[in-house]
Amino acid sequence: MTKKAQEMIKRSEEMPFLIAALYHFVSLNKIDEWQTKIKNYCDEQSLFGTILIAPEGINGTVAGSHKGINNFVYWLCNQPQFKELEIKYSQNESCPFHRMKVRLKKEIVTMGKPDINPSKSRGVYVKPQDWNNLILSPDVLVVDTRNDYEIAIGQFKDAINPNTTSFRDFPNWADNFASQGRNIKPTKIAMYCTGGIRCEKSTAYMKRLGFDEVYHLRGGILKYFEEVPSNESLWQGECFVFDDRVSVDHTLEKGAYTLCNACRQPLSEADLETSSYQPGISCPKCISKTSPKQKERFKERQKQVKLAQRRGQKHIGASIKK
Repeated sequence: MTKKAQEMIKRSEEMPFLIAALYHFVSLNKIDEWQTKIKNYCDEQSLFGTILIAPEGINGTVAGSHKGINNFVYWLCNQPQFKELEIKYSQNESCPFHRMKVRLKKEIVTMGKPDINPSKSRGVYVKPQDWNNLILSPDVLVVDTRNDYEIAIGQFKDAINPNTTSFRDFPNWADNFASQGRNIKPTKIAMYCTGGIRCEKSTAYMKRLGFDEVYHLRGGILKYFEEVPSNESLWQGECFVFDDRVSVDHTLEKGAYTLCNACRQPLSEADLETSSYQPGISCPKCISKTSPKQKERFKERQKQVKLAQRRGQKHIGASIKK
């Protein structure tokens, strides 16, 4: 953990929940046994979140008390397989997850290219402190490997948007870029994503396509926020995160966006003021894309959510107390 990360955690100790986003590519055997071990330890520490385990490694985000998260990270990093775990920290007033899930997958981040192995080939890591100098260089092409709804609320200036709705779409974009974009002839390609994991595979894929100088932001946007001061930042907007916070700002605190529970898209304050927005039922981004039958189903679900709130319960998952 960096000195700045330690200082950030120390400053935020008045906030009850510490959040750790982590991943590591490593060949794992008997992943069902790892599933049991990790689930049991998370339950012992009263943690919430989602962890994915596959033969290629581990990926997930967990939240809990400062003591619980620190105990879990210490325990996991002391397993020989996970001693080089990539971790990013943030904090929040409430728990951004409803339950603890540890799932077995074919890939810890799904690109649909199981033969891509970041442990054997990937781009060159760039530390957050060196990222600004790299992307300001005129011979560098910056590529955002996230999906379009993530990019819509924030990105590095002038980064290329592949216009994907799923990470499975990225190889198609890369194939087209390799065949059509060669005229651009970038000397270097710099790629980034939320926490660094998608870039492990995307840079490996670009190298397979014949691009020699491929770089990626180590730890992703979250690590950049953690280590680069706001007054030196080249980031514009907020960063989408896959939990109840929806987005975080450069201080790694909850951002200004709300999630549409119908289409799972991030909504700005302006979106919330439109006539198309009905909590849990529709928003400007999905009102014309869902059928009347779907809207009725969403309406009934929203009704159950409100009833649960009146009873002082959570509609999804177990009750979480500070």
